[in-house]
Amino acid sequence: MTQPARIAMLGGTFDPVHIGHLRSAVELRDALGLDTVHMMPAPQPPLRDAPQVSPRQRLALLQMAIGDTPGLQADARELEREGPSYSVDTLRSLRQEYGESARLVMAIGWDAFLRLDQWREPERLFAFAHLVVIARPGHAEPPSASLRELLGQREVDSVSDIMAAPYGNLLHVTLPSAMAISATQIRQWISEGKSVRYLLTEAVENTILREGLYQRW
Repeated sequence: MTQPARIAMLGGTFDPVHIGHLRSAVELRDALGLDTVHMMPAPQPPLRDAPQVSPRQRLALLQMAIGDTPGLQADARELEREGPSYSVDTLRSLRQEYGESARLVMAIGWDAFLRLDQWREPERLFAFAHLVVIARPGHAEPPSASLRELLGQREVDSVSDIMAAPYGNLLHVTLPSAMAISATQIRQWISEGKSVRYLLTEAVENTILREGLYQRW
């Protein structure tokens, strides 16, 4: 019998994509036994300032960074949408693509998780997908009362528990590498002419320097 597909959405500005993003995606794939991790650049996230470079440039850098890595896919669907990008719309699109039996996961970091109750239709997220929260080194701020109310009794303790259903649950995971790499710091170093070697893939670093991206802070 064919097992349902296991799919994850990993969104972000990827401004620029760095090895912390890539390693997290690979470790998430392995930890959850995923078939595909859709890495999705957001055009203009509603709760963040405008990214430094164009959406299409960030997508191109992401595609370049992923290369032929198994199980990772650069997904442009949020860039093709008019206006702000809302995760509930993206999850709806993925659910339509993969069908009702697929195990669909939205993976987010701890900082984004703490603001989940401020998102567009946060309760609807669980109607399309599970939520997997990736722990961040050194950060343990507790959830607010409104966030705890939103989450209710959804939390489960294991991958097997969350994959027993297509959607609706919450799992916290700690990834092995837990790289504390800051895209903000990378942008600042590039603008100051400092080295970012080994924080980006070689192809991404070479393209940024050749095209003069992030040269002004």
